Amino acid sequence: MTRTPTRRARPKTTLRPQPAVGVSVPKRDGEEKVTGRALYVDDLKFPGMLHGRTVRSMVARGIIRRVEFDPAFDWNGVVIADHKDIPGLNCVAHLTEDQPLLAVREIEHADQAILLVAHADPERAQAALGAVRVEVESIDAVLSIEDSLAARVKIRGADNVLKEYNIARGDLAAGFADADVVVEGVYRCGHQEQLYLENNGMIAERTAEGGIVVRGSMQCPYFVHHALQRTFGLPPERIRVIQTVTGGGFGGKEDYPSLLAGHAALLAWKSGRPVKIVYDRLEDIAATTKRHPAVVRVRTGHRRDGTLVATDVDAVMDGGAYVTMSPVVLSRGALHAGGAYRCPNVRIRARAMATNTPPNGAFRGFGVPQTVYAMESHMDRVAAELGLDPLVLRRRNAVVVGDVTPTGQVLHESVSAVEVLDRTAERAGWAEKRRRYGRENAAAERAERAGRFAPGGRRLRRGIGLALGWHGAGFTGGGEVRLNSLAALDLSPEGRPRVLAANVEIGQGAITVFTQMVAERLGVSPDLVLVETPDTDRVPNSGPTVASRTTMVVGGLLEQCARAMRERLELFAERALDGDADFRRVARRFLAERGPLRVERRYQKPAHIVWNEETYQGDAYPCFSYGAVAVEVEADLDTGEVRVLRVTTAQDIGRAIHPLLCIGQIEGGTLQGLGWALLEEVRWKDGRIWNHQLTNYIIPTAVDAPPLDVLIVENPYSGGPFGAKGVGELPMDVPAGAVVAAVAHATGARMDEIPITPERLLRALDGREERR
Repeated sequence: MTRTPTRRARPKTTLRPQPAVGVSVPKRDGEEKVTGRALYVDDLKFPGMLHGRTVRSMVARGIIRRVEFDPAFDWNGVVIADHKDIPGLNCVAHLTEDQPLLAVREIEHADQAILLVAHADPERAQAALGAVRVEVESIDAVLSIEDSLAARVKIRGADNVLKEYNIARGDLAAGFADADVVVEGVYRCGHQEQLYLENNGMIAERTAEGGIVVRGSMQCPYFVHHALQRTFGLPPERIRVIQTVTGGGFGGKEDYPSLLAGHAALLAWKSGRPVKIVYDRLEDIAATTKRHPAVVRVRTGHRRDGTLVATDVDAVMDGGAYVTMSPVVLSRGALHAGGAYRCPNVRIRARAMATNTPPNGAFRGFGVPQTVYAMESHMDRVAAELGLDPLVLRRRNAVVVGDVTPTGQVLHESVSAVEVLDRTAERAGWAEKRRRYGRENAAAERAERAGRFAPGGRRLRRGIGLALGWHGAGFTGGGEVRLNSLAALDLSPEGRPRVLAANVEIGQGAITVFTQMVAERLGVSPDLVLVETPDTDRVPNSGPTVASRTTMVVGGLLEQCARAMRERLELFAERALDGDADFRRVARRFLAERGPLRVERRYQKPAHIVWNEETYQGDAYPCFSYGAVAVEVEADLDTGEVRVLRVTTAQDIGRAIHPLLCIGQIEGGTLQGLGWALLEEVRWKDGRIWNHQLTNYIIPTAVDAPPLDVLIVENPYSGGPFGAKGVGELPMDVPAGAVVAAVAHATGARMDEIPITPERLLRALDGREERR
């Protein structure tokens, strides 16, 4: 079923509210943001506050020989902290503890933090940076995937491998022996900057009781909480982490805030005063995590009709200098590397390699965009080799209910790969445009050879490309069990239901959706439901705001809490509740007679999900979301510029709790995917980013955004609240492969590296002409 977004006005009566789920209620945090009342971390001020700055390495790898402080500089009032001031472990604790909070002797990447300075005047703090001289002896660095694989310089173990996964199913050799056609390809993609609107920022205070309070822009308060325990050697009750209004994250504020919080807290610990550190854009781009670059080799075997019989994928990602999020990014990339296609014989090898570049981390899609881009580019190459329509090839191999993934997971329900392909192709006019653009391009080429050019002399070609993707909802395998997430619902003193969860609002609409789901089960309006600020002293650990899990997993826990709360109140009232006013009357009477009411629910693994972490076999995810994208482009053969004309996409997200927010997520993720495919390129020199500003790191603007036609497909998942699955990451996974296909259809140049910059396309076109 395809949904059209609807918007409903705020209810004028508190009795018998309209359904809360499936309608586009006003966004809970919208008014305070558009009126400027929302306070971000840089808006906050505390008495006696200092401003912190970070002294960083200028080289990619080396040994610190000397740190000098300019004697001509006035150091009065300047607080200086280095690794010797750390009371606990000098590490940023996350998946591992290999990353130091501050460098001791060895430099492993450019822009690594060496020491910290702070002053009450931010300009004096900035000036102090220039008065610190760090002498570093440079040594040979590893700056690329290829160099890391060669292992001529070893920076991590004997082979520079940070993490490796191997997935196998069937008999690969027999599959290739059975194939009529074998196609091979190598596909490359680079870094991508999250470029959230609000830069990273933290404020830390040392409490009178010898604890730490941190406020800041983040996705995962309990990740920061855990890291600070290790750094300061404090028990959990002495650390408090509070999320401030956060202007975007896209994964970039998943793990990095733990490092920044540690820096601010260390200065606060030493000075005894509040300390604020807020990066400017240059520092934020230069020093923080990015999407992992990847080189993906794909080899597939097919019958003449296109049927897949063997798939062999070797995916290598650049993890940077430390482990950070690489194991889980790599894992998800590997698990999706075969694409949303059935194949009886599969081998997937995935490795994250160490390099002397800033650690790479989480970014929307979390490893899946890299491998899906490769597989979708490859499927178009296969279609060309076999002379098949790319849509026909995909439909022939797309998974359906009952199919088995490379990990042996049987897809039991909510499988919409074929449906999203068909909806997208029909809405985009796929067949007609493939023919029409082909005819028009051929006619233009004939005319140009005869000396007849279009007005202005421009040689323009148009094309349309298609791609299919999937995205597992929630943490991989046993990840949700390890998280052991807990969410709660209580009653405020005024008798209003209040959501207690650590999952944060970063612009995606999480708190609005939480109010809708709770309201639906309580039989009240969303306006009645309160949402507590994510604060580790006030909310339980419901897990991180990542992995397309917020609505499906945490929302599911809150739905259970709401059911239980309603049952408790109706049992107390000895009747059914009847709307907002009645709910509040009963709730206040309960509070007066029985005391506080708090309902908690902890994640319980569905009984049918079985996963083996050692063999990487079993049910990798409870379910998958599916999306297809058709992209139409116009390419200039003389300048190499590519303009996106139109995008059509159908995406199965189970159930749209808030249709308008879902469409916004799909449009935003799709535009990020177009930017990654065409524009966004992090440029490096000697291990340092040199285009760390918005004048030369190019992202799509509103002017670049093409018309986006979004179809929401609802194929409910029985284990999700109201049937919902994940929506946040899927839109990022799919567009790049469709762009590559559209450019190939327009120009005949089949690109194997993104972004498709004008320079890359012109080189490919020159190569095509030479081959002629």
